[in-house]
Amino acid sequence: MAEITRIGIGKRMSEAVIHNGTVYLAGQVGTPGASVTQQTQDCLAEVDRLLAAAGTDKTRMLMVQIWLADMADFAEMNAVWDAWVPQGHTPGRATGESKLAAPAYKVEVIVTAALP
Repeated sequence: MAEITRIGIGKRMSEAVIHNGTVYLAGQVGTPGASVTQQTQDCLAEVDRLLAAAGTDKTRMLMVQIWLADMADFAEMNAVWDAWVPQGHTPGRATGESKLAAPAYKVEVIVTAALP
């Protein structure tokens, strides 16, 4: 049976779970009420931190889901994403609009990555 490792275990969820060489991150959100740009930067900084804690990095991302509270913010979020995502290592990605956990959240990023 493959081992399951959890990072940042909380009462409701873990920040990351590792199983069979795959890292699953919980949804990352930014500073409530901040701009879409700032919230996206915050999300991606947390992705970097959690992937490093799991022993991998953004060049190993397999799939990313991005939820926006308003698709009108798509271009603003993508400007941050495009500056951050490693060219030549872009993951599969889906972006959609959804009501997020609180009205002050505008962006949520969910990442699945491989271990080296």
